[in-house]
Amino acid sequence: MENLYQNIANLGFPIVIAFYLLIRIEGKLDTLTNSINELSLNIEKLINKPLA
Repeated sequence: MENLYQNIANLGFPIVIAFYLLIRIEGKLDTLTNSINELSLNIEKLINKPLA
């Protein structure tokens, strides 16, 4: 039983750090996705713009 507690203590910290980093990077990925979508719309507008 003591071995089980030791394994949880040793593995728990890396798991917590991994979840923290995943949650933190999720917001940055959302921002990046929005920027790419906005860039695509702007490029499409430039392509469809009349040459006058």
